[in-house]
Amino acid sequence: MAFVVSSGNLATTGAGVTQGWAAPRLAAAPWEYATIWRRQPQVRTVIGFLARNVAQLGVHTFRRISDTDRERLHDHPMAELLGAPLPGMTHFRFVERMVADIALYDRWTGIKIKHNGRLRILPVPPSLIHAHGGNWIAPEYFETPGGRQFGPDEVVYIHGYSPSDLVGGESPIEALRELLLEAHESAKNRAAMWKGGARTTGVIVRPADAPESGPRPTSAGSGKCGADSPTGGGAEGGTPILEDGMDYKPVGFDPKAAQYIEARKLTREEVSAAYYIPPPLIGILDHATYSNIKEQHAHLYQDTLGPWLAMLEQELVAQILPDLPDSEGVYCEFNIAAKMRGSFEEQAAAMSTMVGAPVMTRNEGRGRINLPRIEGGDELIVPMNVTEGGLASPRDTAPDTSGAPKARPRLRVKSARPDDLGTEAGQRDALETSLVRWTEQKTDALRAAAGAKDAAMPDLLALWAAGSEDRIAQLTAMLADYGFRLAQLGAWDVLDVWNPDAADWSADVMFAWILAAAETHAEQHEEAGRKAVAAVQETGGEQWREGLAAAGASWASLAVARATTAATEARSFGGHDAAGASGLTVKVWRTGGTNPRPSHKALDGEQVGIDDVFGNGLRWPGDGAGETEELVNCMCDLDYAKEG
Repeated sequence: MAFVVSSGNLATTGAGVTQGWAAPRLAAAPWEYATIWRRQPQVRTVIGFLARNVAQLGVHTFRRISDTDRERLHDHPMAELLGAPLPGMTHFRFVERMVADIALYDRWTGIKIKHNGRLRILPVPPSLIHAHGGNWIAPEYFETPGGRQFGPDEVVYIHGYSPSDLVGGESPIEALRELLLEAHESAKNRAAMWKGGARTTGVIVRPADAPESGPRPTSAGSGKCGADSPTGGGAEGGTPILEDGMDYKPVGFDPKAAQYIEARKLTREEVSAAYYIPPPLIGILDHATYSNIKEQHAHLYQDTLGPWLAMLEQELVAQILPDLPDSEGVYCEFNIAAKMRGSFEEQAAAMSTMVGAPVMTRNEGRGRINLPRIEGGDELIVPMNVTEGGLASPRDTAPDTSGAPKARPRLRVKSARPDDLGTEAGQRDALETSLVRWTEQKTDALRAAAGAKDAAMPDLLALWAAGSEDRIAQLTAMLADYGFRLAQLGAWDVLDVWNPDAADWSADVMFAWILAAAETHAEQHEEAGRKAVAAVQETGGEQWREGLAAAGASWASLAVARATTAATEARSFGGHDAAGASGLTVKVWRTGGTNPRPSHKALDGEQVGIDDVFGNGLRWPGDGAGETEELVNCMCDLDYAKEG
């Protein structure tokens, strides 16, 4: 997994990349969030709604056979792990705790353990495990209250977004803190009112010309109060006795005027908005109708729970699957299809329309109503009025469409790209300039560390090795930044033509691959520099400083080729990723550049399947899995199409 491998190399980037960076702290102690969950009914309602609705969805494990075929895996270690994360713990309780912790704390941690030779995940309450050390990208280790420490590869750590680092998220409770505090104070006020007998406070007013009279003492036994005393001398209340001309005037707000019900409803609406949940789904039915409730049910699984499910699917695959055997092409999905289907009648009508024939045998139908199987009941019965390629449905007759107007082709509207991507040429030039400048700076730093001009040659390889990890970390970050932009540019070149709405595609899923590719390029560039320095060390002599300068110049020239290769690979990968997500099945090699190598000239126009490799063994131009001589300075491109 690229992130785990990179964490050691990036251990010192915090100070160099983000000035003044310090380990993040929770805005509130874990026990405070837990107290809010226990005492605030609106928070508990919303978080419980999220956790229970996600937990009820089963998680299925699949193996991708091709873009149009996959295999359900029932006995794969991933399926077994998700079915029983711990002995005695159900899948529902496991996912419910995971979602609730993320919703409340914006983070969840599980410890990987071995039980009877199988991997299991132990969920740990956020108050019992804390991240320590590390940098703005990843913690160094996790620690439990007993002092037990776990490395990053020993835990599953899921967290949300933070504007200051990549280590942890920010709880939505922080954005709701003032609102929840207001609701808490309002509840205290109501409790005090009921504790006092739910009295309406007031004062006794008497005319200005009324004669002077001394205060009448309150009689605890009679429940009366004097003319100059406020009502309700005790918790049990009191009855004012008014003399001639006096009047009783209520003061303060009554519950209706204070709008207690509206305030409670507002709090629930704000909490649900913070978690992107439609109000009718959590009991606010002011504007609910049957039709929009049905639409909001679909909205729940598409827009509300959809991002949660995608996040959990990707995190489980990224952090658990690498530890399991036989993981090639394996992934998992929440079974959202079961919730998105209509009633049985709607499903049956739609399915028969799509396939043009019945979809169930008689025995399958009998099984649905708990009747036994019968002889000869395993064959589909097709009505006599349904023929292959004829009627659209076994439920009706085909209309005469000879005189119907032809449908106009759908006009594709160009989708706007993110504003900050720039152009491919601009990003390529910027990457080349940055990489060459960085290479020259590292060469100058090595020459400075080597000592004065007239000094004897030191151990250059030892000086080089001392800064190797820092250089790889810095270079990985630089290449990943430019690579991610170039990958998006390559993707949008395909999406603008074939999938302008970017359906079923997200740029975020490319980042892990881009990070791994960036680290590979960083290590290769580092090795090229080491070889140049080793040649100077081996040659030695009095002119070693001139030799070191020449080695630096050679390394800088290699940086130009490295930038071109990395840019082509990132751009090609982005286009390939978008093509796969858009349902394209064919890719065509297009030779580019002013002086392409003969092997690439020979490939021009070669067409293969989307998952196949070209004649040179590459999946796309710059494919890092290919031979080096096929990659360097490649400027070729791909076209995509749907087969047929």
